[in-house]
Amino acid sequence: MIHVTSTDRDDRAGILLVDDMEENLAALEAVLRSLGEPLVRARSGEEAMKALLRQEFAVVLLDILMPGMDGFETASNIKRLDQAKHIPIIFLTGTDADSGYAFRGYSTGAADYLTKPFDPWVLRAKVKVFLELHQKNRQLRRLRQQDRDRLDELADRIALMEQTLAAGDQVEAGELRARMAALEETVRALRHGRF
Repeated sequence: MIHVTSTDRDDRAGILLVDDMEENLAALEAVLRSLGEPLVRARSGEEAMKALLRQEFAVVLLDILMPGMDGFETASNIKRLDQAKHIPIIFLTGTDADSGYAFRGYSTGAADYLTKPFDPWVLRAKVKVFLELHQKNRQLRRLRQQDRDRLDELADRIALMEQTLAAGDQVEAGELRARMAALEETVRALRHGRF
Protein backbone atom coordinates (compact mmCIF):
# COMPACT_ATOMS: atom_id res chain seq x y z
CA MET A 1 0.00 0.00 0.00
CA ILE A 2 1.34 3.42 -0.99
CA HIS A 3 0.98 6.09 1.66
CA VAL A 4 1.51 9.83 1.19
CA THR A 5 2.33 11.73 4.37
CA SER A 6 2.12 15.25 2.95
CA THR A 7 -0.17 17.05 0.56
CA ASP A 8 0.95 17.28 -3.03
CA ARG A 9 1.49 20.64 -4.73
CA ASP A 10 2.58 21.04 -8.32
CA ASP A 11 5.80 22.83 -7.37
CA ARG A 12 7.04 20.11 -5.04
CA ALA A 13 8.56 16.77 -5.91
CA GLY A 14 8.09 13.78 -3.71
CA ILE A 15 10.61 11.68 -1.88
CA LEU A 16 9.93 7.97 -2.37
CA LEU A 17 10.70 5.85 0.71
CA VAL A 18 10.94 2.13 -0.09
CA ASP A 19 11.28 -0.33 2.76
CA ASP A 20 9.33 -3.40 3.86
CA MET A 21 9.73 -2.56 7.56
CA GLU A 22 7.22 -0.15 9.12
CA GLU A 23 9.69 1.08 11.76
CA ASN A 24 12.24 1.98 9.06
CA LEU A 25 9.63 3.95 7.10
CA ALA A 26 8.58 5.78 10.27
CA ALA A 27 12.23 6.63 11.04
CA LEU A 28 12.79 7.96 7.52
CA GLU A 29 9.66 10.09 7.76
CA ALA A 30 10.76 11.50 11.12
CA VAL A 31 14.15 12.49 9.69
CA LEU A 32 12.86 13.94 6.40
CA ARG A 33 9.55 15.55 7.42
CA SER A 34 11.28 18.87 8.17
CA LEU A 35 12.25 19.22 4.48
CA GLY A 36 8.60 20.00 3.72
CA GLU A 37 8.32 17.77 0.66
CA PRO A 38 5.77 15.00 0.12
CA LEU A 39 6.97 11.70 1.56
CA VAL A 40 5.55 8.68 -0.25
CA ARG A 41 5.86 5.22 1.27
CA ALA A 42 6.21 1.99 -0.66
CA ARG A 43 6.52 -1.32 1.21
CA SER A 44 7.92 -3.27 -1.76
CA GLY A 45 9.69 -2.85 -5.06
CA GLU A 46 6.39 -3.43 -6.86
CA GLU A 47 4.69 -0.60 -4.93
CA ALA A 48 7.66 1.65 -5.66
CA MET A 49 7.31 1.03 -9.41
CA LYS A 50 3.60 1.88 -9.28
CA ALA A 51 4.33 5.10 -7.38
CA LEU A 52 6.97 6.12 -9.94
CA LEU A 53 4.40 5.74 -12.72
CA ARG A 54 1.93 7.98 -10.87
CA GLN A 55 4.00 10.99 -9.89
CA GLU A 56 7.34 12.75 -10.09
CA PHE A 57 10.01 12.19 -7.46
CA ALA A 58 13.20 14.08 -6.72
CA VAL A 59 14.92 11.14 -5.01
CA VAL A 60 14.29 7.51 -4.03
CA LEU A 61 15.49 6.05 -0.72
CA LEU A 62 15.62 2.32 -1.30
CA ASP A 63 16.21 -0.53 1.14
CA ILE A 64 18.24 -3.35 -0.37
CA LEU A 65 16.92 -6.35 1.56
CA MET A 66 13.21 -6.76 0.83
CA PRO A 67 11.16 -9.86 0.10
CA GLY A 68 10.15 -10.35 -3.51
CA MET A 69 11.80 -7.70 -5.67
CA ASP A 70 14.90 -6.64 -3.71
CA GLY A 71 16.46 -3.18 -3.86
CA PHE A 72 18.90 -4.05 -6.64
CA GLU A 73 16.17 -5.39 -8.91
CA THR A 74 13.95 -2.41 -8.07
CA ALA A 75 16.78 0.01 -8.93
CA SER A 76 17.39 -1.76 -12.24
CA ASN A 77 13.69 -1.50 -13.08
CA ILE A 78 13.64 2.19 -12.12
CA LYS A 79 16.56 2.90 -14.44
CA ARG A 80 14.64 1.24 -17.31
CA LEU A 81 11.62 3.57 -16.92
CA ASP A 82 11.94 6.59 -19.22
CA GLN A 83 10.17 8.89 -16.76
CA ALA A 84 12.23 7.67 -13.79
CA LYS A 85 15.69 6.76 -15.09
CA HIS A 86 17.12 10.16 -14.10
CA ILE A 87 15.90 9.98 -10.47
CA PRO A 88 18.77 9.57 -8.00
CA ILE A 89 18.61 6.51 -5.77
CA ILE A 90 20.10 6.35 -2.27
CA PHE A 91 20.47 2.75 -1.14
CA LEU A 92 19.95 2.03 2.56
CA THR A 93 21.06 -1.21 4.17
CA GLY A 94 21.98 -2.73 7.54
CA THR A 95 25.53 -2.68 8.89
CA ASP A 96 25.82 -6.45 8.59
CA ALA A 97 25.26 -6.29 4.85
CA ASP A 98 27.59 -7.99 2.41
CA SER A 99 30.61 -5.80 1.57
CA GLY A 100 29.86 -6.21 -2.15
CA TYR A 101 26.50 -4.47 -1.75
CA ALA A 102 27.97 -1.00 -2.16
CA PHE A 103 29.65 -1.93 -5.44
CA ARG A 104 26.52 -3.66 -6.67
CA GLY A 105 24.40 -0.67 -5.63
CA TYR A 106 26.54 1.82 -7.52
CA SER A 107 26.68 -0.46 -10.56
CA THR A 108 22.87 -0.54 -10.71
CA GLY A 109 22.78 3.25 -10.84
CA ALA A 110 22.71 4.37 -7.21
CA ALA A 111 23.75 7.94 -6.52
CA ASP A 112 24.64 7.14 -2.91
CA TYR A 113 24.77 4.30 -0.38
CA LEU A 114 24.20 4.54 3.38
CA THR A 115 24.32 1.88 6.07
CA LYS A 116 21.84 1.67 8.94
CA PRO A 117 21.79 3.08 11.46
CA PHE A 118 22.44 6.22 9.45
CA ASP A 119 23.20 9.68 10.80
CA PRO A 120 19.92 11.65 10.44
CA TRP A 121 21.79 14.88 9.69
CA VAL A 122 23.81 13.27 6.92
CA LEU A 123 20.74 11.65 5.34
CA ARG A 124 18.76 14.90 5.49
CA ALA A 125 21.66 16.85 3.96
CA LYS A 126 22.07 14.37 1.11
CA VAL A 127 18.36 14.33 0.33
CA LYS A 128 18.26 18.14 0.46
CA VAL A 129 21.00 18.34 -2.18
CA PHE A 130 18.99 16.08 -4.50
CA LEU A 131 15.85 18.15 -3.89
CA GLU A 132 17.72 21.32 -4.82
CA LEU A 133 19.14 19.70 -7.96
CA HIS A 134 15.65 18.56 -8.94
CA GLN A 135 14.29 22.09 -8.48
CA LYS A 136 17.11 23.57 -10.60
CA ASN A 137 16.45 21.02 -13.34
CA ARG A 138 12.76 21.93 -13.32
CA GLN A 139 13.65 25.61 -13.64
CA LEU A 140 15.95 24.85 -16.58
CA ARG A 141 13.20 22.84 -18.31
CA ARG A 142 10.76 25.75 -17.87
CA LEU A 143 13.30 28.23 -19.25
CA ARG A 144 14.05 26.00 -22.24
CA GLN A 145 10.32 25.69 -22.95
CA GLN A 146 9.91 29.47 -22.75
CA ASP A 147 12.77 29.90 -25.22
CA ARG A 148 11.21 27.35 -27.59
CA ASP A 149 7.87 29.16 -27.34
CA ARG A 150 9.53 32.50 -28.10
CA LEU A 151 11.41 31.06 -31.06
CA ASP A 152 8.16 29.54 -32.38
CA GLU A 153 6.50 32.94 -32.08
CA LEU A 154 9.41 34.52 -33.92
CA ALA A 155 9.20 31.91 -36.70
CA ASP A 156 5.46 32.57 -37.02
CA ARG A 157 6.06 36.31 -37.36
CA ILE A 158 8.71 35.74 -40.04
CA ALA A 159 6.42 33.33 -41.92
CA LEU A 160 3.63 35.92 -41.87
CA MET A 161 5.97 38.55 -43.30
CA GLU A 162 7.10 36.12 -46.02
CA GLN A 163 3.46 35.32 -46.90
CA THR A 164 2.65 39.00 -47.15
CA LEU A 165 5.61 39.63 -49.44
CA ALA A 166 4.95 36.51 -51.55
CA ALA A 167 1.31 37.50 -52.05
CA GLY A 168 2.51 40.70 -53.60
CA ASP A 169 0.45 42.80 -51.23
CA GLN A 170 1.52 46.38 -51.20
CA VAL A 171 3.31 46.79 -47.91
CA GLU A 172 4.70 50.16 -47.13
CA ALA A 173 8.43 50.23 -46.67
CA GLY A 174 8.01 51.87 -43.28
CA GLU A 175 5.71 49.08 -42.05
CA LEU A 176 8.15 46.43 -43.30
CA ARG A 177 11.04 48.22 -41.57
CA ALA A 178 9.04 48.36 -38.32
CA ARG A 179 8.29 44.62 -38.49
CA MET A 180 11.94 43.82 -39.19
CA ALA A 181 13.10 46.06 -36.33
CA ALA A 182 10.71 44.29 -33.96
CA LEU A 183 12.08 40.91 -35.08
CA GLU A 184 15.66 42.09 -34.66
CA GLU A 185 14.89 43.34 -31.14
CA THR A 186 13.27 40.00 -30.25
CA VAL A 187 16.33 38.12 -31.49
CA ARG A 188 18.67 40.42 -29.49
CA ALA A 189 16.57 39.92 -26.37
CA LEU A 190 16.64 36.14 -26.80
CA ARG A 191 20.38 36.21 -27.30
CA HIS A 192 20.92 38.16 -24.08
CA GLY A 193 18.28 36.35 -22.00
CA ARG A 194 16.21 39.48 -21.46
CA PHE A 195 13.01 38.11 -22.96
